[in-house]
Amino acid sequence: MALTIISLMKQVPLPSEMRMGDDGLMDRTKAKSIINVDCGYALEAGLQMKNDNPDAKLIVCSMGPPSFEESLKKALSLGYDEAYLLSDRRLGGSDTYATGLAISTMLKHLGYGKGLNEDFIIVAGRQTSDGDTAHVPSQVAENMHIPQATFIEVANLVDGKIEAKRIIEGGYQMMKLPLPCALSFTPTGISPRRATLSGAVKARNTEITVFNIDDVNLSDENIGLSGSPTIVAKVANIKSERAPIKMSEGHNESELVSSLIKNLKSGKNTIEVKEKKEKKEKKRPEGYEEVDFRNGASGILTWAEVVKGQISRPSLELLTPARELANQLEEGTKVVTLLIGKDIGHLAQELIAHGADEVVVVDDERLEEYRILPFASIFELVINDKNPEIALFAATTAGRELAPRIGVKVDGGVTADCTALEIGEHIDRKNKKIFAPILESRRPTYGESKLATILGFVCPQISTARAGTFEVPTPDANREGIITHFKPELSEENFVSEIIETVIGEGGLQNLFEADVIVSGGRGTVSDDMQLVKELATALNEQGINAEWASSRPVVDEGVAEYARQIGQTGKTVRPKVYVAIGISGAVQHIAGMKEAETIVAINSNAKESIFANADFGIVGEYQDVVPELIEKVKGGFTFGLEVK
Repeated sequence: MALTIISLMKQVPLPSEMRMGDDGLMDRTKAKSIINVDCGYALEAGLQMKNDNPDAKLIVCSMGPPSFEESLKKALSLGYDEAYLLSDRRLGGSDTYATGLAISTMLKHLGYGKGLNEDFIIVAGRQTSDGDTAHVPSQVAENMHIPQATFIEVANLVDGKIEAKRIIEGGYQMMKLPLPCALSFTPTGISPRRATLSGAVKARNTEITVFNIDDVNLSDENIGLSGSPTIVAKVANIKSERAPIKMSEGHNESELVSSLIKNLKSGKNTIEVKEKKEKKEKKRPEGYEEVDFRNGASGILTWAEVVKGQISRPSLELLTPARELANQLEEGTKVVTLLIGKDIGHLAQELIAHGADEVVVVDDERLEEYRILPFASIFELVINDKNPEIALFAATTAGRELAPRIGVKVDGGVTADCTALEIGEHIDRKNKKIFAPILESRRPTYGESKLATILGFVCPQISTARAGTFEVPTPDANREGIITHFKPELSEENFVSEIIETVIGEGGLQNLFEADVIVSGGRGTVSDDMQLVKELATALNEQGINAEWASSRPVVDEGVAEYARQIGQTGKTVRPKVYVAIGISGAVQHIAGMKEAETIVAINSNAKESIFANADFGIVGEYQDVVPELIEKVKGGFTFGLEVK
């Protein structure tokens, strides 16, 4: 059977022109649209595979309004053979669960996913700029019952198997997957090519096949706004509480840096804090039916991700909201943590000390490293056994692919990258019902300009939490809990994907959460591959300050820095004492990850960049001029006002 390469592509509004409507959905009516950046790299990955396999067929698929045909034509002009669009008004408002179901149903209609030793590869972008969830590739893979690998930088088809490099926190993995499989690509791979004149002519003469849901035998029961397991219940504006910036003054870099030091010593500008009005208790409407949709589900399940033999910090952070949620629910609500790995039983007591009531230990030599297929199968078994009402995952590279795959297994939705979680209620005025208790998952949307409250109506209600958002609970060595050993039966199909090599560097991810000073570089620092950024962090370390370097997304996309060091909405959320932003424009997506820093210092050559509206102290100057002067001041004892321990 000839190889088919299927590229999933989405057309998105230009990020600079996206606006959020009052209903919590993106308003694209006035925005120009482009092929989603990550999808462009997936399209190119498919073309690269075609180069090595000339007989392969390339098809591109999308779901959306008729206007998406424009981007499908672009894919055809690049060299794709066929294009398919699933377009139906009944799909409007679909969450990621419904989207994954719809796309996989279309692919099955086209003849793929029947389990007959098929040779096809699904390629997709890591995530879309208008959603940033990274859910759909995992959901499509689970619906198609095929293995997957996400956050892929490069992939090649060798001897009938995919060999791929997967980006993980602090490093990468080399993997081998059988066909069929699904791959999602980061924008650090091979840059998308431009269309040729002959390609444009071919695209003009190639018809795009458009389906509605009836054509592909897709029921409207689980799609659209009414059929999605999650809804946007509320959207609120997010207002900055940072006072106006103090700018450095001077005629040269020496005077500018001296002015910065003086400003830091005198302290930040302040804003008048208005007395908060007491919240009025919401009056419940009378005569409404109270609905407990949990159907007996109880308790909170979390995942303890193990990295290099230790529980990852984001997994410990999860126990803070988990305990708070348990306290808000019925008395006796338990927090259960699932611990999977090899020789990891000794870590169970650490989880109990941090707040878990029960730890389910799955100890298997085949599970020394995280692998999505067996881990997802184990979770399904534990969820069926424990019947939790809530399941929480850290939004790490592993958590962001695992949670949505599990969501499909339990027919539930997932809320991504949450910064707040609490128990509340949903008042359905149309049907005169009150759903309570329900998990209110809050996630910033469109780069922190809005805070959306997402509700799920299928248990477990699944959410991922941004790393660095919650504090690690203070451990209590005397705390008691239950340790349960579980030995699931796993088929060989769970181990069809191989991990050839895992490379994880020192520092990086972990130290970004613990550093007192983070020196972060943006596009303005790539001229020397961020060398001066790294030297400034090193100079601070030599002075006894715990410092680490990081970057913005454009620097990672260009391959100058690894993903583990990316700060922002799709990277890490950090809370250092001092955050030094150098050559960073201040896009809302980046501000999302660093706004909680105690003090923010911005250095940029353009005085009009928005980073200065989100900082406490600033210097307008050239990277190559200002930073060397700053390094010299640090070597002379300047530590941004921090005491050396």
